[in-house]
Amino acid sequence: MSVLVYTESENGKFKKNAHEVASYAHEVAKQMGTTATAISINAIDAESLGDFGISKVLNVSSDQLKTFNAKAYANVIGQAVEKETAKVIVISSSADTKFLAPILTAQLKAGYVPNVVSAPESTSPFKVKRTVFSNKGFAFTEINSDIKIIGVSNNAFGSIENKTTAAVENFEPNLGDDSFTSKSIEIDKVVGKATIADADIVVSGGRGLKGPENWGMIEELAEVLGAATACSKPVSDLGWRPHGEHVGQTGKPVASNLYIAIGISGAIQHLAGVSSSKVKVVINTDPEAPFFKAADYGIVGDAFEVVPKLIEKLKEFKAQNA
Repeated sequence: MSVLVYTESENGKFKKNAHEVASYAHEVAKQMGTTATAISINAIDAESLGDFGISKVLNVSSDQLKTFNAKAYANVIGQAVEKETAKVIVISSSADTKFLAPILTAQLKAGYVPNVVSAPESTSPFKVKRTVFSNKGFAFTEINSDIKIIGVSNNAFGSIENKTTAAVENFEPNLGDDSFTSKSIEIDKVVGKATIADADIVVSGGRGLKGPENWGMIEELAEVLGAATACSKPVSDLGWRPHGEHVGQTGKPVASNLYIAIGISGAIQHLAGVSSSKVKVVINTDPEAPFFKAADYGIVGDAFEVVPKLIEKLKEFKAQNA
């Protein structure tokens, strides 16, 4: 009876969160005195999960599953749960897993706890710590169901190497037409840039930039830092930036190591969506901007003066340390 973890991949490569949930599953398995088994779908380097404590990988190769489908993926995971007689399933907190989690929960009659930030407090009873009230507090939740699903918050537990040899086993789930009652008609995603979900650094701009024609310095700063670009909701609503870059409570959540907010006042909905970032830097002309209360570092100044100087100094630093 192993702990089962669903490890996400894209274009055959594991996402950053796959290593984090694998590390988490290994820790839970160690506490329970068992092993961790991963389920991967169309990943080409399944054995690499052994670096993060995974003993066995159920590897699915299927053209039907090249595009994410919540119901189909939930059925795959459900069949893996049955095969492994798993009682604990670990998933990430990505947009995809938040979509499939309710389906999987109903299918398995499981207890599901999202936004978990640390290893279980205990496994008997099974108790976990999670964020609540838009990351303003913590709750200790006890899961009493036979099967338990844990959604690990992004960048909360970390990727921890626990090298072992993972036995890779081909897994062929039975998927009928009822697994594909919905389908993706079109997928619009940013290519060639760091994604908000996987980026260690995110550079975000707000209405303080005054117009889309000024976004060049945001993109230049992001390029220097190897960061993803993002924006506040008003910016995407105005059409200055694509909605895929909108971060906050009503957009994409950010849990990066460094979040740089430029010209963003810090409405409560925005702060709620980025509060999981480790370090927050704010650049704003208004010293009373709400974001300064949540920031680790703040610069009161004109972004059109501060950001070019910051870019210049970063380029100098990189040149001296190349």
